[in-house]
Amino acid sequence: MKDSYKFLGRRKDLIDKIKSKGITDKDILESFLLTPRHYFVQTQLLTPKKKQKILEIGTGSGYQAAILYNMGVDVYTIERNHKLFRKTTELFKKLKIKPKIFKYGDGYKGLPNYSPFDGIIVTAGAPEVPHDLLKQLKIGGKLVIPVGGKSQIMYRITKQRDGRYKKEKFGNFRFVPLLKDKN
Repeated sequence: MKDSYKFLGRRKDLIDKIKSKGITDKDILESFLLTPRHYFVQTQLLTPKKKQKILEIGTGSGYQAAILYNMGVDVYTIERNHKLFRKTTELFKKLKIKPKIFKYGDGYKGLPNYSPFDGIIVTAGAPEVPHDLLKQLKIGGKLVIPVGGKSQIMYRITKQRDGRYKKEKFGNFRFVPLLKDKN
């Protein structure tokens, strides 16, 4: 799969559209320009910065991980669908995207052996906020997660110094469900 001027032009059009919707972070916009795919969800709520340690739950096609990687973030990502995991592994090789960790497994549990994280982004709708993910945040760390049933509310949950969590709402969304292993 090769990038082309046609796809670059489409990404520039996408950047203009997302700018008009309030996405203003220049690092995020530059990453969109560098990443060969035309879809955006919730990166800005995470406010990622270079060298931060970010966990992504639900690698999927690898797009969110690519956006974060191209921003200079240390990406840790986990995918539970084995067929998708294999396909995305090959795509990462082709695009020279090298997450710190790309694991096949249960995202509901996160990656406790690699925590704490500056941020965790969940790309699937959870019925509730997984407690295991909250425990893996640094003080000041943010969890961005859609929570609910058929329709979800996007939350940004920030771990405070006193160990409590500040919870902010950012509208209604529809994501595929975040599944939990039965073990």
